[in-house]
Amino acid sequence: MLLAVDVGNSHTVLAAFEGARLVDQWRVRTQRGATSDELGMTAGVLLGQRGLSLAGVAGLVVGSVVPSLRAAWGELGRRRVGCEVLVVEAGLRTGLRLAVDRPGEVGADRIADGLAAWRLHGAPVIVVDCGTATTVDAISADGRYLGGAIAPGIGVSYEALVASAALLQAVEVGMPARALGANTADQMRSGLIFGCAGQIDALVDRIRAEMGGAELVVATGGWASAIVPASRTIDRCDPLLTVQGLRLIFEACGGAAAPGGPSRSQEEAATAGRTDAHRAAPRSETQPAPSEEVPR
Repeated sequence: MLLAVDVGNSHTVLAAFEGARLVDQWRVRTQRGATSDELGMTAGVLLGQRGLSLAGVAGLVVGSVVPSLRAAWGELGRRRVGCEVLVVEAGLRTGLRLAVDRPGEVGADRIADGLAAWRLHGAPVIVVDCGTATTVDAISADGRYLGGAIAPGIGVSYEALVASAALLQAVEVGMPARALGANTADQMRSGLIFGCAGQIDALVDRIRAEMGGAELVVATGGWASAIVPASRTIDRCDPLLTVQGLRLIFEACGGAAAPGGPSRSQEEAATAGRTDAHRAAPRSETQPAPSEEVPR
């Protein structure tokens, strides 16, 4: 079994895979000061909910934007589990080429997102990750990460608004009924949801113009389900994009955590030639369930 761990600034997603099959996934708050023992306790409890255990983990792949937790997860895999460990960073040979000024600055989550979007959804493709930060990244048809944009995420914007404006109280963030809010709470929801969606649409429009084509746009991240319905440019929502990317990176780097799992060449053969931006990827035994198409 492969355990893929996507460590974000706010939340951590753990996903258990048998080959390309997702067994289960869990989402917990990121604890920046957690030790390897604490991480092991959390992972063990979550796996136990499905009758699994850390003893069954043959491989661990970690993508973390929190530097202190890279070492802690790596120590967990090597010392407590005794499994093959891969910590994702820019220097790995994943098949996705980082065609930017400073490849070492590209985060593990963006590498995973880009690889998964390219391999599973086709390219050219634009990836929108709606997390603590909102990132919009471009992948060319031949698998080059071309760069992107970083903006404050909806959660960061909400927290800054409540903390800085004395008269604004905390509200539950969700899709407003209309843009023209009739009370303060709905006006905040309108500004947050429609404002973030408009920001994404503006960035996608500019990136599409610079790329010179009508690229497919795939969204992922913790806030994606809230933002996607308000966006006019996002074509598809794939909540598993990052952990699927981590799985693909593990396989590309020679990982063999699951006997009988698909090889890299098998998966490439299944997805070869799908560079039409608006053609959905055909299903195969080695491919995950399709993502949600956004109705227009």
